Amino acid sequence: MKKAMMLLMVGATLAGCTATERGAGIGAGAGAVIGGLATGNVRGAAVGAAIGGLSGAVIGSVSEQPGQCYYRDRYGRRYVDACPRGY
Repeated sequence: MKKAMMLLMVGATLAGCTATERGAGIGAGAGAVIGGLATGNVRGAAVGAAIGGLSGAVIGSVSEQPGQCYYRDRYGRRYVDACPRGY
């Protein structure tokens, strides 16, 4: 019962967020779990949460911009530009 209530509270919390905020929250949570499992300590979880939160916010902000897509160039840099036609 406690797990169901927790999931309901998390779902309700995310329902009122923008796409950028949802992306940051989900990215931070996933990054914390992955960082914690990969390193086995709190510092790894914190770094994972920071990286995941930032990445999630960037990806979420692109979804709020109609006609804009998220790309990476051949050097690994991220940027936002107009989507190709028909996309």
